[in-house]
Amino acid sequence: MEHMDLSALFKASYGLYVLSAKNGEKESACIVNTFMQITANEPVGCIVSVNKQNYTTEMILETKKFNLSVLSTDVPFEIFKRFGYQSGREVDKFKGFSDFDRSENGLIFLTKDANAFFSFDVVESIDFDTHVVLKATLTESAVLNGKESMTYDYYQQYVKSKPQAQAVEKTGYRCTICGYVYGDEPPPADYYCLVCHYDVTYFNKV
Repeated sequence: MEHMDLSALFKASYGLYVLSAKNGEKESACIVNTFMQITANEPVGCIVSVNKQNYTTEMILETKKFNLSVLSTDVPFEIFKRFGYQSGREVDKFKGFSDFDRSENGLIFLTKDANAFFSFDVVESIDFDTHVVLKATLTESAVLNGKESMTYDYYQQYVKSKPQAQAVEKTGYRCTICGYVYGDEPPPADYYCLVCHYDVTYFNKV
């Protein structure tokens, strides 16, 4: 039977997470920031919101399994570049990366840069326009260390890479997640950032 440490759920409030999945020999992962526990008793139920356009999402919808690694505050910006700024269709996100282990379901979870991890079986997937909400049952969990969890505010203030001087001089519509500038005209309603794949609602005029 899988290991279950429900105290790991205390690490997961208001955090940033690496969502990992596998389909056959292919593995992928992405950054997500929406995770919530919805039931108190075992089996513990949770929901995660993921972008429909993400390659990792496609894997999860096929296999009905995923892992969630809770990022800690000392995670380097390179982790966000690796798992948040590039598509799994184009690159092997785990090539040259060794700071991970595998849970009982065979999926990767981060070790050095995470303070807890969870494994899930998907019970239901609900389509909400640009995103899919995954309703899932917790099958394995563990606390990895005593470090604090990364929050979105902490990421914005202390971790996010500062734009270069050249990028600051650009005008147009800038992605508030990664800093990519689309152009002088507003991006179309169905546009997704070419760098971090967030939708058009994250673009502001600069």
